Amino acid sequence: MSVTQIIYSSTPFGYDANLLNGLLADARRCNKRDGITGALVCRRDVYLQFLEGNDGAVRNTLERIARDDRHVEVITRYDAPSDTRLFSDWDMLHDPAHSWAWSEGQVAEGALDQAGADDFHAVFNAIAKRHSGAA
Repeated sequence: MSVTQIIYSSTPFGYDANLLNGLLADARRCNKRDGITGALVCRRDVYLQFLEGNDGAVRNTLERIARDDRHVEVITRYDAPSDTRLFSDWDMLHDPAHSWAWSEGQVAEGALDQAGADDFHAVFNAIAKRHSGAA
């Protein structure tokens, strides 16, 4: 069974524990309903999210996120089919920001725009390995 995997980045519009908890609760509820799995890495300067599932459901989710006023500058960083899911046990894994490949300074200097799709996928491959079996 082929699934679509999309990774996007966005800039948070405001960032605090309440906003993050609300974002995670919404993502988990909607993803469970839509058969989507994935992971979210976030900190005050950037969100990086991995979504996987049925092509139409994943693209509809990305469109919904792009309209969400908690996200600014939603940019697709990776978009490809896969035969397997990386996060099959997770409606939405929250991985703390310490797992980021790029520091805040590097992000401010444009590191995300210089990175390739494979770089973004590698971040989530590492997260999936670290959390495998931990659902």
